[in-house]
Amino acid sequence: MSTDVDGTVRDVAMHIQADLENLTTEMTSMFVHVIPEFRHDDAVRRLMVASTSSNLAAIVDMLRLSISLDDITVPPAAAEYARRFAQRDLSLEALLRAYRLGEHMFVQWAMTSLRGRELPADDALATTSRIALLVNSYIDQVIEGLVDIYENERSRWDTRSDAARAAQVRAVLDTEGLDLASAEKMLSTSLRGWHLAAVIWTEPGTAAPDTAQLLSSAAVLGVATGKTPQTISADEQTCWAWISSAGKPALDARRLEEELGRHPGLRVAVGDPSVGLEGFRQTFRDAQRARDVAATGADPERALFLHAQVGLAGLLVDRLTDVRAWAGGVLGDLMRDDEATARLRDTVQVFLEARGSFTDAAALMHVHKNTVHYRVRKAEEILGHPLTERRLDIEVALMACARLGLTRGAYPHDHP
Repeated sequence: MSTDVDGTVRDVAMHIQADLENLTTEMTSMFVHVIPEFRHDDAVRRLMVASTSSNLAAIVDMLRLSISLDDITVPPAAAEYARRFAQRDLSLEALLRAYRLGEHMFVQWAMTSLRGRELPADDALATTSRIALLVNSYIDQVIEGLVDIYENERSRWDTRSDAARAAQVRAVLDTEGLDLASAEKMLSTSLRGWHLAAVIWTEPGTAAPDTAQLLSSAAVLGVATGKTPQTISADEQTCWAWISSAGKPALDARRLEEELGRHPGLRVAVGDPSVGLEGFRQTFRDAQRARDVAATGADPERALFLHAQVGLAGLLVDRLTDVRAWAGGVLGDLMRDDEATARLRDTVQVFLEARGSFTDAAALMHVHKNTVHYRVRKAEEILGHPLTERRLDIEVALMACARLGLTRGAYPHDHP
């Protein structure tokens, strides 16, 4: 292999590396579009993105730095994603298909990069062949490790008594046309009354509890409702819990927050109470949507996420880029990411919630009425119009900023 071809391989790798963040988004979007098993909840989706990013970075480094294949191992994020894939009873074939589709996409990126270099045909072909061979060898080596990781985890997880139950709950949640009697038989419980679902998890980076500890932590839901929840493990850092009762469950949110204060690192997302089989499904969807809001990281100190409070944000969470662009059009410089502007947003939000009362807003914020008046007028100057104009749009945009963290570093490249 000539030095020129090796140098071109490095140049292509550096070109791809310069746009790796966007290319990672492109690849993960392709996975979600093409492979149904990759349509995860937000927490696992983030792990999927981390897995993809770590593999792409490793491939780029291998090409750019001439790292030997003997030194290639499964990236930690990719290994954890394979374990989570196994825990959720998703097929190994789907995981391996993603690696092959990703390999093809990477080589296409390399060919696109080469087209702009106007190389002689023989050199371009030699470079493409070299990149394709190296990427294929990387994928083969990583897949070999992933198969072992997946199968070992699948075997270990299948020995757990709650693995089958988790699969049954997923079937009840996802199977269209399933009748009430069949659903009740699958879960060995009545689904005719009221249901209240919760997702309970530990934050990434915290020590993962063993299954017994995680399931016992669901007792916080029981304390706050006065009823004993049913629980199952969804994966090693997540459990599902639900209350079923003849009457509508009442949740003491303040008590639940107090209990969570005794369990650092524990987070809970709670759905709205609902009735019957469809209600059982809906309250789970509500809880999962509330967890998606939590996963944005907009309020990292918060431990309790109630769908009743974040439901609208939950409907927007899958369209963050579009929502931020829309909110930016509504708020303009009122979305600037600095402390002073954040105070203005908070004040306007409280002022609007107080029906435009300077006195009530001041009382709620524990500041002087003149302070509220000044901040509201300053915000109107930034907006270029009074708050009464496009009031609903302003309220929704402010809510999106607060709930989804749109000005807290989620889009650092867009900040002025």
